[in-house]
Amino acid sequence: MRDLCATAVDAAVAAGAAYADARAVVRRGQLVRTKNGRVDQLNDAESEGIGVRVLVGGAWGFACDRRLTAEGAQEAARRAAAFARAAGSRDGRVLAPVEARSGAYRAPVEQDPFAVSLEAKVEHCLRADELLAGKDIVVRQAMVRALREHKVFLSSDGVEVEQELVECGGGIDCAATTEGVFQMRSFPSALVGSSEQGGWEVVERLELHAAAPRIADEAVALVRAPVCPPGVTTVVLDADQVAVQVHESVGHPTELDRIYGTEAAYAGTSFLKADDLGSLRYGSEHMNITADPTTPRGLGTFAFDDEGVPATRRPVVERGVLTGFLGSRETAARIGSDERGSMRAESWNRMPLVRMTNLHIEPGEGTLDDLLADVDDGVFMMTNKSWSIDDKRLNFQFGAQIAWEIRNGKLGRMLRDATYTGITPKFWAKLDAVAGPEAWRLYGITNCGKGQPGQSAHVSHGAAPARFRDVQIGVQS
Repeated sequence: MRDLCATAVDAAVAAGAAYADARAVVRRGQLVRTKNGRVDQLNDAESEGIGVRVLVGGAWGFACDRRLTAEGAQEAARRAAAFARAAGSRDGRVLAPVEARSGAYRAPVEQDPFAVSLEAKVEHCLRADELLAGKDIVVRQAMVRALREHKVFLSSDGVEVEQELVECGGGIDCAATTEGVFQMRSFPSALVGSSEQGGWEVVERLELHAAAPRIADEAVALVRAPVCPPGVTTVVLDADQVAVQVHESVGHPTELDRIYGTEAAYAGTSFLKADDLGSLRYGSEHMNITADPTTPRGLGTFAFDDEGVPATRRPVVERGVLTGFLGSRETAARIGSDERGSMRAESWNRMPLVRMTNLHIEPGEGTLDDLLADVDDGVFMMTNKSWSIDDKRLNFQFGAQIAWEIRNGKLGRMLRDATYTGITPKFWAKLDAVAGPEAWRLYGITNCGKGQPGQSAHVSHGAAPARFRDVQIGVQS
C-alpha cells in the first residue's frame, strides 16, 4: 500500500497540488448483538480503499477510490485536485511544518478477536442475555464488537507511516417495567458498552456474565424507586458519567475547527475563543484535563494522526485554566502555537477532521468512599442515560440511569430519573474533588459523531469519580 500512496501523491503534485497526502486503508469490523434470547444483529464486513487530500490554489480537495490499484490511486488524486481547483480560496491555507519521517504502530493484542468464531461470540452474548432475565425485565441485550484497521499514510512533506489498530469490546443493557414505569440499566456504560485497543481479552476482562445479575436487579429496583427530587445539592458522579461530562463539555468545545466556525453547520461552534488560551478559567483547581494519544489501550491511541503528526501528550486544562486546544496543522498555523496532532478520519472514504483522541481528567486523591464521606446531603449518579447540550457546548442537562441519596457520608435510597444541569465553566468551577488513581478507569466509546458526511470517531476517556458542590438537580415544577 505504500507504493499506491506514493503513486497518489505523485499524481496529485503533477495535477498542481502544493501539498498532498494519501491514506490507504483495509478495514474489517464485526458486531454481534443479541436481544431477548435471539440473535438481533450479526455483521462481519470488510472495506478497503484510498483517500487523497490536496491543497491546490489554497483550497482543500478530497477524493477517494475503493480500488487499491495504481489506477484507483491516480484517479482519486486527479479528482481531489479538480475539486480543490473548483472550490477556490480567497484566503488560502497555511500548514504548520512537520518533520519528514517514517514510523509504524501496532496495537498490542493477546488474543486475535477475529480468531474467535462468530458462533463463540454469539454464545457469549446469549449467555449474558440469559443472565439478565428476571421478573419485570422486558428487554435484554448483549453486544460484542471487534475492529481491525491497517492503514498506510504518505505525504508530499516526506512523512510515511504504517499503523495497525485493533479494537474489541462489549456491553449489556436491560429494561424493566411495572405500572407504567420503564427503566434501563447498562454495563459498563450505556448503548455502546466499552471498548479498548486489544484483542478478545478486552471482552473477557469486562466480565459481562458476572455483572449481568446485578444490572438486572438494579433495573427491577429502579422501577419501584422514587424519582430524584429537584434542588441544589452536592453531586458525586461515578467515573463513567464523568467521562461523558468531559467528552461533551471539554472535548468538543476545545476542538479548534469548532472554535473557528468551520464545523458550525453540523456540529455547532464553541463558547471558547482562540485568545482564551492560557487565560480562561475553565474550572476549579481540581480540574486537570489531558489529551493523550499515547495512552495504553485507548481507542484514540496511535503513533501518528491522519496527517502525519506524531502522537504527543498535551495538557488541555491545568489547575482549572485552559492551556491547550485540539487541532490540526492548519489550525496550529492559524493560532500560532503547536495545537495539532488531533486529525482523524473514520476510514479511507472520509477526510480527516479535528477529533478527540484520548481525553482524560487526571486523578486526584482517595476513593469513592472518601468523596462520599464528606457529603452530609447529596446525590450519587451513575451511568449516563441522556444528554442535551447547546451548539456552543455551554448550557447542558445530563441524566443518569441510576442514583442514590447520600446522607451523612453514606449511600441511602435508590433514586430514578436523576438529572443535573449546568453552564460549562460554572459547573466545572464547582468541582471540589476527584478520586485517586485506584478509582481511575478508561472508557472507550465508538459513537462520537461529527462532520458532513458524518463520521463516527472512537475515543477513550480516563476518569475517576468526582464531586461537585451546589449543583441543580431534578426538574423544577
